[in-house]
Amino acid sequence: MDAEVGVARADGPRMPLVECLRVLRAVRGEAVVISCMGNSREWQSISDHPLDFHYVPSSMGQASSLGLGLALALPQTRVIVLNGDGSTLMNLGSLVTIGARGPANLTLIVVDNGVYEVTGGQPHCGAAPARADGKDLAFDAIARVAGFVNAYRFEKLSDWSDRAAEVVASTGPTFVLWRVWPIRENFAPRSPGNGPARAAAFRRELAARRTTERAGGP
Repeated sequence: MDAEVGVARADGPRMPLVECLRVLRAVRGEAVVISCMGNSREWQSISDHPLDFHYVPSSMGQASSLGLGLALALPQTRVIVLNGDGSTLMNLGSLVTIGARGPANLTLIVVDNGVYEVTGGQPHCGAAPARADGKDLAFDAIARVAGFVNAYRFEKLSDWSDRAAEVVASTGPTFVLWRVWPIRENFAPRSPGNGPARAAAFRRELAARRTTERAGGP
């Protein structure tokens, strides 16, 4: 990391997205998982859990805010948000809001591939090729300054695999940066099905979880 807050080297290793998601699937337990944009396309291909919510179509950048609201409403339930780097740039203010509210049960994972993947792979303004200084934005450093209790950065799959259970179980708010390779083929968003029906089913699952929490259950 360079001396400037929020700036990192443009080089360094990256990880395969789907393998990162497989590791997460193995450790998520009964956590709510909100996915969006390109990561939702891949997550729905490997996970079919009643507490998954594929936020597609989405208001770009708002998955982190949706996750914050759920974490505050269900303080005993782990909430994991899979957010893109481009989506994070669309709503950087949510990092400050999350830091201010401090939900201990929220884990925000930012999938950093350096591009707007679903529109064809154009570099975004946080990626080195689009920046005058030639350096990638370090989202994890920004999260620390914003008030996240934990901020992790993973560039090697073996490191993520070794620490995933610990990271997901940590008392947050927790920020996780995955440096991953962009998907170059079949990168278009994938519809998870009827939106109203999915939202209604997810709402029923959340209502049941909230009833359990109010009754003092796990």
